[in-house]
Amino acid sequence: MTQPQQTSPDQLAFQQYRTLLFSVAYRILGSAADAEDAVQDAWLKWSAADRSQVADPKAYLTRIVSNLAMERLRSTRHQRETYVGPWLPEPILTGPDTADGVATADSVSTALLVVLETLSPLERAVFVLKEVFAFSHAEIADAVERSEPAVRQAAHRAREHVQARRPRFTADRARQRDVTERFFAAATGGDINTLMELLSPDVTLWTDGGGKVRQALKPVVGLETVAGWFAALGTVTYQGIEPGQMRAELTSINGGPGVVFRGPDRVIATLTFDFDPEGRISTIHNVANPDKLHAVADGTRHPLS
Repeated sequence: MTQPQQTSPDQLAFQQYRTLLFSVAYRILGSAADAEDAVQDAWLKWSAADRSQVADPKAYLTRIVSNLAMERLRSTRHQRETYVGPWLPEPILTGPDTADGVATADSVSTALLVVLETLSPLERAVFVLKEVFAFSHAEIADAVERSEPAVRQAAHRAREHVQARRPRFTADRARQRDVTERFFAAATGGDINTLMELLSPDVTLWTDGGGKVRQALKPVVGLETVAGWFAALGTVTYQGIEPGQMRAELTSINGGPGVVFRGPDRVIATLTFDFDPEGRISTIHNVANPDKLHAVADGTRHPLS
């Protein structure tokens, strides 16, 4: 009779911080697939390291995954710059623990990840480690292998850049959920009047098809245009799928209320939302590139707290 395999202390240490490592890598990369690869590479480095010299596994593993993520981000920059249409982060399903923590939910929102895309890899890593995970400047300097003054400077630049492009409103989570539910009902029911009430006057719809499926290559702007787009949802064939074959469901995506559209055999698209100070929908992010829907399709909910 074979004995059950024992989990080694090294494996246990890695598993203890696995959620943290994915959370760091995903925020730096904006891609669940790339973040999983970075975590897997971190495991390989951890396995090969002389762990008798590791005093603090958490700091050591964070350093490995931060550098792997920055390296990967640099290598994907050209792909993102030559991307067909708007580039949006890969959506992930999140649990209620993420949605209930306003700061955590905001730190993984589509809107913030879009802003982080405009930072340099170093600034992005520093911002994530400082603002999201509250690492000290000294700890970050060790993690990203830079001097502490350089890290302080990068943190300052990143914070100013993000604050200028990402206005912070008091997030009324219940209001956001209510508006999303009403939007969902109005869109699936073709109720253009309710859609007009729920959308901000200068609402913007960003669609990411990546050249793989037909989507708008520029942002769709304006109340009537965006409302008309969604009011027609239930009447048109989308990506070869008849309206009667399509299912839509409300769920938690990137820390907030979102919508997943499914056909008979695949996930077709996701929607996430940003809200204005009055609680109306100001931005809609629509990801339809099939390469970016695997994390949603596999159903894994990521705890990102």
